[in-house]
Amino acid sequence: MDRLKTMEVFVRVVEAGSLSKAAATLAAPRSSVTMAMNRLEKHLGVRLLQRTTRNLSLTADGEAYYAECRRILHDIDAVEASLRRDLKSLEGRLRVDMPVSIATSVVIPKLDVFRRRHPGIRIAIGANDRRLDLVQEGIDCAIRTGALADSALVGKRVGGFNWITCATPEYLSANPAPKTPADLKAHKLVGYFHGDGTGEKWTYMNDGGSETVQVDSEVSVNETSAYLSLGLGHHGVVRLADYIVQPYLEKGLLVELLPEYRPPSTPVSILYPTSRHLSPLVRAFVDWAATLFAPALPNLDDKVAAGEA
Repeated sequence: MDRLKTMEVFVRVVEAGSLSKAAATLAAPRSSVTMAMNRLEKHLGVRLLQRTTRNLSLTADGEAYYAECRRILHDIDAVEASLRRDLKSLEGRLRVDMPVSIATSVVIPKLDVFRRRHPGIRIAIGANDRRLDLVQEGIDCAIRTGALADSALVGKRVGGFNWITCATPEYLSANPAPKTPADLKAHKLVGYFHGDGTGEKWTYMNDGGSETVQVDSEVSVNETSAYLSLGLGHHGVVRLADYIVQPYLEKGLLVELLPEYRPPSTPVSILYPTSRHLSPLVRAFVDWAATLFAPALPNLDDKVAAGEA
């Protein structure tokens, strides 16, 4: 029995919450994971997992063994990282998750740079706007935007972006451009809705304070490319990240509105589970991703939540 490999499988089973989910994240048959757990318990002479058809939980021995396995795997990662001199020697599979807009507008266009720098890393990019559970989905790290609250995840801030309110010249020819955020109430605002059903609000700076505009839209979507298409199709005023809208501003297809009321830069962070430490592969991706966002924000390590996207 490969004891180190079996420890890794055991930790993944605990974090995933089931044998099936662990097998999926490991790209291994469920039977192999089950057999590994049976062999481990036989080798140790104790029961680690309580299994039913629907639930999986740790025994007292399992809790203690899990904590030690995490510590051992963490120490191994740290030792290997300290000994590496040639970053091109990094090898392995890295799974990252990020919003669609960041994947298509920021990461993928420059991904060839990362691949040349780290040819041994096989990277799987999950591009979606849903908020996934990193541990249960087997995700090594995720790019998230916005303010982050406290939780068991660790976040490293890598940059920021600005929200740009804009509309097409055609729309503005029939609807005079707003001079203050309050003027937006007289305009058609294209909405972007999230799965949690919360109403959308746009925030602006005003005389050193902030002003919030409630978006009451006739048309709304929940996907960025569709949202951009509505804006380009003269359906009304939209609010988009600068990394998405900049090419359209430069070509004159969109016009920025209320630039003097822009809110502060929105932070962009990379999250990863504390139990997985900042592995050499994740560190390589974090260091590269930090070069993609400008202006760069200080690299601050914080306890953060996975709920912000």
